[in-house]
Amino acid sequence: MPAEIISFLIASIALTISPGPDIIYVLVQSMSTNKKDGIAVSLGLVSGIIIHTSLVAFGVSAIIKASENLFFIIKVAGAAYLLFLAYKVWKSNENLDFSGKSNVSGFKKMFSRGFLMNVLNPKVTIFFLAFFPSFIWSPDENLIYQFYILGFLFMLQAILIFGIVAFLAEKITRFLNKNKQTQLFFKYLQIIVFLGIAILIFV
Repeated sequence: MPAEIISFLIASIALTISPGPDIIYVLVQSMSTNKKDGIAVSLGLVSGIIIHTSLVAFGVSAIIKASENLFFIIKVAGAAYLLFLAYKVWKSNENLDFSGKSNVSGFKKMFSRGFLMNVLNPKVTIFFLAFFPSFIWSPDENLIYQFYILGFLFMLQAILIFGIVAFLAEKITRFLNKNKQTQLFFKYLQIIVFLGIAILIFV
């Protein structure tokens, strides 16, 4: 195995476990409903990586980066979607049920939410454009193939870490189910996460 791949995995794991909007949202969603919804969101977030990897591999991300208008339009679309999600949470029932027996959103809905959150964040593509080339192990070989290998490895470690977070979150909720103040806290934490990601897209 090329040393670049080992270095890439170490760097990717460090990035994934560091406090960021994706892992925080997986945690909050798992605690707000159940681990199944958390895993569905995780799969959606990770699936979006395929799009960003493809953009980097085929050079479209360079076009996005070069066109300020196109980049701005994508940012506005991503931020608007996140603001819409924040509004949906705000309008929902004041108390969140941590028992996992209600307030279940469904796999398809949560997967789509995670996927759109990832795809509509153009800074993920720009980040990959800066991050992936540093770990190309052979500039003379097929670069598209190497980008997809790196993208697959990033997806694999991300879904494993997100899955662990989802399972641990469900364990934590057993201690929170009877505390209405805690339930209200996590409702507004969801809103803050959505608003925070929306702001980060512009900052």
